[in-house]
Amino acid sequence: MKKISLREKSILAGLYLSKFDAAGLRQLGFRSFIEAFNVIGFALGVQPGSIKNYRDEFDPLFPNDRKGWHKRPMRHYCEVIYDNYAKLELDEFSVLLKQLIYKRQDVDTLIEEVEKEDGNKKSSFAQRLITGQAAEQYFLSKYKEIELFKDFEIEDTTKLGCGFDFKLTSQDLFYGVEVKGMNEAKGSISLTNKEYSMASLMGDRYFLFVVRNFKETPFHNLYLNPLGGELSFNRVEQKIIQVSWLAKL
Repeated sequence: MKKISLREKSILAGLYLSKFDAAGLRQLGFRSFIEAFNVIGFALGVQPGSIKNYRDEFDPLFPNDRKGWHKRPMRHYCEVIYDNYAKLELDEFSVLLKQLIYKRQDVDTLIEEVEKEDGNKKSSFAQRLITGQAAEQYFLSKYKEIELFKDFEIEDTTKLGCGFDFKLTSQDLFYGVEVKGMNEAKGSISLTNKEYSMASLMGDRYFLFVVRNFKETPFHNLYLNPLGGELSFNRVEQKIIQVSWLAKL
């Protein structure tokens, strides 16, 4: 796949949502356009309104109830994207879009498919972004606005499996920040056993950053030492049947 710029990714998302409309939302696991704009926008690191504007750019070219930007000519760089990709069918375009938006591209797409086969209800593209990449990118766009964090250097530790997503460092001090995402304004969040143990060990150096309400207007709450504050965590044990495959050599 050729290198595609961030703007081109945003335009492709708009083209996809315009062309496939409600069918495209269902394919990706979204329940509304607002939710799709928010999640895709934050996952890419652009304003959600940009995704909406690009959808509106293409709306006059497709049969839907929206008029879009019908009073002016389409911008040239959008025409180029349209000419190159508008003929793609739903399945092919969906795979392309996922590969462009997912941070780990092919790997995340494969994981999504494997989880679906295993019956994981949270395996949709939308849900994976909400609980992961979109929430993490939201944090990256906001953390400098938090007075306590503004002078700290940041390191992405999501791939290290250390019990928090970001390490914030200033001189001899560092904080661990675990990021969670929620589609609704209210609901529940869970910590893995490793996250819980790390929060217990680090105490006041561990933060929980929760992004809420992706389905409408995202906002966040920051919890210092989440195990020792206003949140109450209950231990939940689940019995899991693990399947393995054995071959004799």
